[in-house]
Order: sequence, then C-alpha cells, then structure tokens
Amino acid sequence: MARTSGFESLLREIAPQALGALTRRYGRFDLCEDAVQEALLAAATQWPEAGVPDNPAAWLTTVAGRKLTDLLRSEQSRRQREQRDFVREVPMPSPTPDTPRPEDRDDTLITVFLCCHPDLKPPSQIALTLRAVGGLTTAEIARGLMIPETTVGQRITRAKQRILESGARFRMPEPKERDKRLAAVLQVLYLIFNEGYTASSGPDLQRVELADEAIRLTRLLWSRLPDEPEVGGLLALMLITASRRDTRTGPAGELVPLAEQDRSRWDRTMITEGVGLLEQVLPRQRPGSYQLQAAIAACHAEAERYEDTDWPQIAALYGVLDQMSDDRMITLNRAVAVAMAYGPAAGLKLIDGVVDHPQLAGHHRLFAVRAHLLEQDDQPAAALEAYQEAARLTLSQVERRYLQSRAARLAKD
Repeated sequence: MARTSGFESLLREIAPQALGALTRRYGRFDLCEDAVQEALLAAATQWPEAGVPDNPAAWLTTVAGRKLTDLLRSEQSRRQREQRDFVREVPMPSPTPDTPRPEDRDDTLITVFLCCHPDLKPPSQIALTLRAVGGLTTAEIARGLMIPETTVGQRITRAKQRILESGARFRMPEPKERDKRLAAVLQVLYLIFNEGYTASSGPDLQRVELADEAIRLTRLLWSRLPDEPEVGGLLALMLITASRRDTRTGPAGELVPLAEQDRSRWDRTMITEGVGLLEQVLPRQRPGSYQLQAAIAACHAEAERYEDTDWPQIAALYGVLDQMSDDRMITLNRAVAVAMAYGPAAGLKLIDGVVDHPQLAGHHRLFAVRAHLLEQDDQPAAALEAYQEAARLTLSQVERRYLQSRAARLAKD
C-alpha cells in the first residue's frame, strides 16, 4: 500500500486505534484489519488535497467502519447465510465533546498481543503484527524476514482467519497466556525497530518515525512488565542504538560508517537511559539475546573513540550470543568483532562457516561484510568483487552508493 510520506507517521500512529475501536465493536479482527487498510489508502489519497481532518483518528475509524460494513455485506452475499448481527449498520456520528474518541484509548499493545495469538505459528505472528501494528507493507516484511512476498501474504491471510476461528477476544491476555506470546512480541518490536533504523529499501537510510514507534511500544511494554529482563534489555538496545542515528549519514545523505561517526553528537541522554536499564536487568541473572545485544551496544557507546573500543569483550559477547541464537546475521556481526580483535583472517574463517547457510543466500550483508574483511586482509581483487555483488543485491539506495564508492576506490588502486 503506497502512502504519502508526509502522513506516514500520523497514519501509523492512529491505525491501531482505529483497528482497536472496530474490533471492540464488531469482534471481527480479520475484516476490521482489511477495512482499516482500505481506510488508510483513502486517507493517503484524500488528505494531500483536502487536508488532515481536525480529528484524524475519528475520521479513519468512521471511514474504516463504512468499509467494514461493505466487507461484511460482501461476505454475506458470498456465503449465502445470514449475518444480521454483523451487517446491521451502526451510526457513526461526528465526535462531540461528550463522545469517547479513539485516540483516548491506545489499543496498540493489545493489538500486538492479539496478533501474537498462541494458535498462530511464530512466523505468522510476526508477519501479521508487522502489518497491523508496524505499518509495513507486505514487500517490506518479506525483505525484513528474508522470505518471498507471496509467502508473507499467505501467512497474513491465514493468521487472520485463524484468529477468527479461535474466537479470541480483543483484550490483554491473562499473565500465563501473555507469557506464551512474549517472545514473539519482542521479536516483532525488534524487527520494526530494525526496519526503522536501517530501511531495507528506498532512498533513505532510516525511517526514524518507525524506530520511534518501536521504542514507544517497547517502553509501554516495559511499564507493564517491569519484571521481565528481556523487555528491559530490548528497550536498552533500542535506545543505545538509536543514540547514533544523527551521525549515520552525512550532509548529502551518504552513509557514515561507525568508525567515522562523530561520537560527540551521539545522544547521551538515550545512552544514559539505556545503560541504566541494562544495569537494572543484568543483575537478575536471566540473560537473553536482547540483553547481550544491549551490552554490545553499550561497549560501543562507552568508548570515547573508535580506537578505544573493547573488541575482545564485544567478540566474547557475540560468541555467547551466537551460541544462543540461530540467526546467522549474528554470526556476521561476530565475524567483524573477531576480525577487529584478532585479525581479518579469523573473521573470514567464521564467514566461511556460514557462507552457504540458506538464511544468507543472496543477502547483500554477507557480501558486504566479506568485502570489508577481505579488504582488511589485503585481498583487494576479491574485496572489489564482493563489494560489487553487495551493491547489486541491496535494495537500499544509501547502502548501494556506499558500497559502490568502496568498490570504486579499490578499482583505482
């Protein structure tokens, strides 16, 4: 779904409110989600010309309600059975001072947990939540999860149908049920943040509003679950990582690598909060992947200069993380840390062990990391070839320009 970029942040913020309002009223999450998607498209089409309504959330809810009525009537016609309880049109007047407004209630977190219903398999939970809450398109989800776009579409459709069949209510789950969904919820929030911090495609390196939404949701989750160290670890990771975002691109929008960033411009308020969270959760001795990643981010943040980075410590943390996770992207990050601590040959050896892994097949990051380490290992011809392949594979225009510049520099030498 294409949307005008100027309204993207507002639409992403109010969409879960509209979805929550409709689901509470009609109880059909599957059709409500479709209706909200249609209303978002209507907003993206009409608002640039007509202007943003005085109450955009109420506007979106009203339009989505009309779309839902149409969908319910269409379903009635197809199935040839009565749906009177659903198709009865409920008047949706313009809000008055005494009328409860959708924005008075933030149902986003409830929507996240509903999308992570235990009857769904984790891949479907993630795809549906990224669509309904994160505001990502099917194509963006596919790139983020490194799977075909058709597979994502099928997962979303089946997930909505499964929620309908389960009879799930639109409410926060009870503690025992909530715990079953927490891992999927955290992974979803992590993926939303990653897409915002480094966009998988497009002309900009970052989608700041998307990363901010992930931080907002994680902060909300932490306020509800202060005894869950991985929630605090994820929030710490997001904050410390996001502290660098203003230094990641130059005046012309070009990518600035970590080694060249102006650390005096890193957001120390975010770093302080993130490190403080880490100091709260680590002593609980329930380590998890997000806490470890936050500890790695803290190592970078606490080094005044790139040359002061404690690479052996980072490599050791990545070693533990690599054993805990089946995410081969972590192995690539570990390879960089090992190369910095013990030499590029050691890092390349790690990459050789995962080069044929299905998760990394055709992914530009594999070639980008390999190119970087080959360059460090004084293998310019092989590095040049790897940079060129990475540039060919990436869908990010900012990353492509950076990789092409590295290749061009090697070609001149």
